[in-house]
Amino acid sequence: MNWKKGLVTIPLAATLAIPSLGLNVYADDHVETPSVDTEAVELRSSLDHLLSEHVYLAVETMRKGAEGAADFDQAAGALNQNTEDLSAAIASVYGEEAGDEFQEMWSSHIGFFVDYVKATGAEDEAAKQEALDNLGTYKKEFSQFLEDATGERLEADALAEGLQMHVDQLVGAFDAFVAGDYDKAYEYEREAMSHMYMVSKGLSDAMSSQFPEKFNDTSAVTPAADLRSDLSYLLSEHAGLAVVAMQNGIDGSEDFEASAEALSNNTEELSNTIGSVYGEEAGEQFQEMWSDHIGHFVSYVKATGAEDEQAKEQALTALEGYRAEFSSFIETATEGKVDADVMSEGLQMHANQLIGAFDSYAMEDYEASYEEIRVAYEHMFNPGKALSGAISAQFPDKFSQEMPSDMPKTGLAPQDTGMNSTTWLAIGGMFALITALVFHFRRQQQEQ
Repeated sequence: MNWKKGLVTIPLAATLAIPSLGLNVYADDHVETPSVDTEAVELRSSLDHLLSEHVYLAVETMRKGAEGAADFDQAAGALNQNTEDLSAAIASVYGEEAGDEFQEMWSSHIGFFVDYVKATGAEDEAAKQEALDNLGTYKKEFSQFLEDATGERLEADALAEGLQMHVDQLVGAFDAFVAGDYDKAYEYEREAMSHMYMVSKGLSDAMSSQFPEKFNDTSAVTPAADLRSDLSYLLSEHAGLAVVAMQNGIDGSEDFEASAEALSNNTEELSNTIGSVYGEEAGEQFQEMWSDHIGHFVSYVKATGAEDEQAKEQALTALEGYRAEFSSFIETATEGKVDADVMSEGLQMHANQLIGAFDSYAMEDYEASYEEIRVAYEHMFNPGKALSGAISAQFPDKFSQEMPSDMPKTGLAPQDTGMNSTTWLAIGGMFALITALVFHFRRQQQEQ
């Protein structure tokens, strides 16, 4: 089979048709504006979205299976739709035959996780081990598939190590959940989602270098691309964790506190990110507003449980106030590079999506709920693009240089699993860049 002959124009890079969100990108005349939307970076962002969503939906589906939840089939259906989207993405680059082979292997590995869930429920240790053995076989076959597809730009042995990490994270999250160690379960889930951004970084780097003419000779690995990926991770994770916390809240689930804590940790990391660029005071202001808007969603959940229509309306009104205040904050911080009115529209979409997903879930319309969940998760890659574009345009000298493509041939680079507040900056020497950013911004403030 010659996958290279099946190469077609890349629709994958267009799977996130992201609006500008009012982004007015410009920089000093003497410095080239760094780009967050080249063909290769769009490829990376598309893979960021689909691979991280796979982890999110896989973890939630396994939990639903363990609980015997009424929405298990719909969660599994959303996971299958994600598989179809990923398979279409592979086919768009390597041809239909490769896409079909990818889908068969990817679906089988999801099936092995389901087998593990069923075996756990049946307390069948032999069946659990069989599921793990099958995942081991899949790991080898899939790693070889990727090595062949990328013309050995990714190495099978090293890929297999990264895939084992993926398996360990998902199984670890599930085992911790079943054991009632909910804090550990959510820690594993966040690590697993973060890890997939390393996968997409490696894959996009390999694919764009393999077919440079299809990606206009652009690189998927640059400081600006890393910034976009890192912000997209935290913002999309916010949406995913918010959905889980809201579901747990209305269900009165035992893991509600742990899910709320995971959401709070995400907020802290987002706030530290803003603070690292715009200063501590701005980070604190961001955290206060961001926490408030989460609180309004919680108020809506409580009002729904109490069947208090007036309280529900009050929560929605409070979200309206937050939307205006937060949009103004972002416009000011980015010096008008993100327009407040357009940002406000995007925030309304975010609120509508989360409320819609929750309302459908509360009414037991699970099909509609998971459709809205997928839309809400994907939508958060929009502000990730807009904010990274604005920040890199504000400080072009810090993001314009090309980063050497020294990606390991795994595509699954090891990560910092400590999940501290600066994890997102660890990739590619971003600590030094952000430190310089802060110095530059504060110096500008002092000169005003």
